[in-house]
Amino acid sequence: MKTTWDIFCTVVDNYGDIGVTWRLARQLVAEHGLAVRLWVDDLNAFVPLCPGAQHDAARQWQQGVEVRAWPGQWQPVEPADVVIGAFACQLPAAYVEAMRTRRSPVLWLNLEYLSAEDWVQGCHGLPSPQANGLRKVFFFPGFTEQTGGLLREASLLQQRQAFEQSTQARTAFLQSLSVHPQPGALLISLFAYENSQLGSWLDALVEEPSPVHLLVPQGRIVGQLGEWLGERQLQPGALHRRGALTVQILPFVSQEAYDRLLWSCDFNAVRGEDSFVRAQWAARPMLWHIYVQDENAHWEKLEAFLGLYRHGLSDAASDALVALWRAWNMDRDMVQAWQGARKHWPELQRHARDWAARQAAQPDLAKALVQFYRNWL
Repeated sequence: MKTTWDIFCTVVDNYGDIGVTWRLARQLVAEHGLAVRLWVDDLNAFVPLCPGAQHDAARQWQQGVEVRAWPGQWQPVEPADVVIGAFACQLPAAYVEAMRTRRSPVLWLNLEYLSAEDWVQGCHGLPSPQANGLRKVFFFPGFTEQTGGLLREASLLQQRQAFEQSTQARTAFLQSLSVHPQPGALLISLFAYENSQLGSWLDALVEEPSPVHLLVPQGRIVGQLGEWLGERQLQPGALHRRGALTVQILPFVSQEAYDRLLWSCDFNAVRGEDSFVRAQWAARPMLWHIYVQDENAHWEKLEAFLGLYRHGLSDAASDALVALWRAWNMDRDMVQAWQGARKHWPELQRHARDWAARQAAQPDLAKALVQFYRNWL
């Protein structure tokens, strides 16, 4: 009999939470042969990530995963062998009570947000006794062997390498999105929250000595981009040119297509957690727009990651990288920061590939979760 897993997801910030849990659920089914139910409180956010899914279905099967609408009025179900509450979401009280009274014990995991902060290693795997007698275990993804690792499908890097080695595959993919860059153009993807420094970065791209083609998937920053261009509403596919810069809005794409977009580009600006991890596996120079928290608490998380990621760079390239990321996230001028990073482009390219290889040498998140359960039995 297959081990059963329940994953609960509350959609908080557009697609980040559901993006992570949907990838995890698919991988647990495809690579580990588990029976997985994914409970989602907003299927409208799920449908764009999974073409063919239904936004109003109480129960549906997608890629081997049983996707369930998380109803406001909870209906009793048998708890799974392993229960994951993603990102500290609150499970239904009736479900928690059913976990308590289940004849065989349940492993209850709280899948935490990704962070490179030092304290994460000490908290990973720690149990939290609950008042009702259950124990909830904190499970932290991360970048070191003392954490749960990063989401990575078993064949992901091989798929990327095959894609990179095929000019035809890259051209066909870009053409499927109606993207036809000029020969030799620097291809950049931009997926970000609203950012006061967008204009200064675009100004820097306008002044590049060679063509730049900026690809912007539909999302929160598109409105701000339209203001910079003087366009009331940007339509997918339309081209807007200023100086060396060509801007093109893309339609929302599936997760698999987004991976290929990252692989197709020379530089990727990403946001949140899901696209941040995928940009690392793309092995390209990147720029992370971290989710903003009160009192700038997110800056500590940004600095913690930079402290790990910059290791192996020369001092000059490291300083340029840090200056770029701080400018984007700390409301500083992007013109000098971008121009400074461009001076170290070959080194930043090599470093991105080295980083991806080092991270891939560690167990992936899904494998770490399965092994944790086996050790718990």
